[in-house]
Amino acid sequence: MSLGDQVASSGNASTGIVVVFFRPDAACVRRANRYADAGLCVVVDNTEHLQTAEQLGLDKRIVYVANAANHGVATGINQGVDLLLKAGCASALIFDQDSEPSRQLLEALPRLLVEEKRHRGRVALIGPAYEDARLGGVAPFVRFGYLKLRRIAPVGTQPIEIDFLISSGSCINLAAWQEIGPMDDSLFIDFVDLEWCVRARARGYAVLGAPGLRLAHVLGGEPVRVFGRQYPSHSPLRHYYLFRNAAALIKRSYIPWTWKSTELVKFPFRLAIYGLFLQPRRSHLKMAMLGIWHGLTGRMGRLDQS
Repeated sequence: MSLGDQVASSGNASTGIVVVFFRPDAACVRRANRYADAGLCVVVDNTEHLQTAEQLGLDKRIVYVANAANHGVATGINQGVDLLLKAGCASALIFDQDSEPSRQLLEALPRLLVEEKRHRGRVALIGPAYEDARLGGVAPFVRFGYLKLRRIAPVGTQPIEIDFLISSGSCINLAAWQEIGPMDDSLFIDFVDLEWCVRARARGYAVLGAPGLRLAHVLGGEPVRVFGRQYPSHSPLRHYYLFRNAAALIKRSYIPWTWKSTELVKFPFRLAIYGLFLQPRRSHLKMAMLGIWHGLTGRMGRLDQS
């Protein structure tokens, strides 16, 4: 059965699901297979070598896209959403391969999106508060502020208007997607979700946090403890993308100065933490500095490490 036939046979589902794979293990496949009962699910695999859905053990109802190359999170989400649009879906749930959504979240988020569109009109997406036990539990929602982010506690039952959501766990209004445009492929990974939310808000769409819903989500590698506080850690390569994309977004005129000022304050502290407290120190610092240089000079997309 062709990919088009798979999408067509799934019917005119109201909500579809997109999961982006990268070198998935058996637990990632198990999580993805759960989504097959929830509606049309598209798995986009950025693993560098070609593999089939059968080899992975994916449910036959899942639409599987094997890129056989790492095209990045932004492109992976865009590919999945394109297929959901062709299938006639009204909304898209986005998940990382390591996210653990509850059945309640899978059912409640699309319903909340419909209710909020009816109430507010222009809503781009809605998402839960994420929970990473390693970093101290439930993370607050965020609004931009000069020199410092404003953290909003996820309490109550009514959706809260905020400035951005992480992509994993978010439920996107696909009618808004077609006006706002796709994720920015050039960012590859890191700040992809933030940049899209900024564009959405600039076009008059609301970004909403659902304080009554939680998503178990692992942010980065094992946290590093610095002066009594836990910070998410990443590989030197991920720190390249983090610093590069921050520098690139600071240059863009449509990104608000509230966010830019906060990032500029964070830059020296991040460099100090990653350069002094993570091993190998030299690699982390080198990749961070290379990222800043590439962001300022406009070298985007996937880093060619050859």
